[in-house]
Amino acid sequence: MKRREFLTLLGGAAAAWPLAARAQQAGMRRVGVLIGAAADVPQWQSFQVGFRDGLAKLGWIEGQNLHIDIRFASGDPTRIRAYASELVRVAPAVLVTGTGPAARAVREETQTTPIVAVGMGDPGNTGLVENIARPESNITGFANLFNSLGGKWLELLKEAAPRLRRVAVVVDPDSTVVGLDPYLIEPAAQTFAVDVEKIAYQNIPDLVRAIDAFAVQPGGGLLILPGIRNTNNRAVIVQLAAQHRLPAIYTNRAFAAEGGLVTHLPTLDFYRGAATYVDRLLRGAKVSELPVQFPTKFELVVNLKTAKAIGLAIPEAFLLRADELIE
Repeated sequence: MKRREFLTLLGGAAAAWPLAARAQQAGMRRVGVLIGAAADVPQWQSFQVGFRDGLAKLGWIEGQNLHIDIRFASGDPTRIRAYASELVRVAPAVLVTGTGPAARAVREETQTTPIVAVGMGDPGNTGLVENIARPESNITGFANLFNSLGGKWLELLKEAAPRLRRVAVVVDPDSTVVGLDPYLIEPAAQTFAVDVEKIAYQNIPDLVRAIDAFAVQPGGGLLILPGIRNTNNRAVIVQLAAQHRLPAIYTNRAFAAEGGLVTHLPTLDFYRGAATYVDRLLRGAKVSELPVQFPTKFELVVNLKTAKAIGLAIPEAFLLRADELIE
């Protein structure tokens, strides 16, 4: 082979290598995932497993035809916004969010990239989606809350602790819903003959002072509303409830592991549902074809060890309704 022919062949091969690489990358789809909470929250640990497993069963294999960029913001509003901007810049085909603040941050960054929001709260309260059946913008997903749950939480707490007369509702000020009315708690309080007050805190010392002051009077209990800050501070909240012997109800499975008395939450299989929505979007479906879905089943967990520790005799009828008893 002559030198000129060899160089021509070599040059052609060199030019082909980037083309081959580009061809390989052309079949790769990119999905961005922003979780507003910390990675160690059990709910979001389960999400990673279920979401990836669901996508794999639908033919989307990481490293072969799928690349996932995932970020955990640990409840930090600044980090949530920064990660939202970062993920939008890498131009994914679909964005997935976990928690309402993450959904809002990503929605502010793009009005075109499809967004599948998991655990977005109640879309009616957050304003993320106006048309539930046929979303008109670029966001759909899976709600984990709706308005009437506030009354249900109060009812369950009253049933578990019949002598309850006062309830402090611990609100996450970073949450979209920072009042009690959107959860219909105040109307329920009249029905169940309890007085309610709101505790919205900026830091742990604020929280400690507020619960210490509330616990001075007898007949009190705690209702911990959903929110990243509450979840991140779950160990402190559960400890304060135990210290003051306050019956409390929580809305996140993570509290049960920390010793929360009663937990009432949707049985989430939204993770595989999110994988299904992502699959359909990657294959050309429109957001308007994917209605927002709501939970249809809830799980009631009661921690008997905690009940004993605070001297609470939970009625037998209530225990019989529990899906799980922690002993």
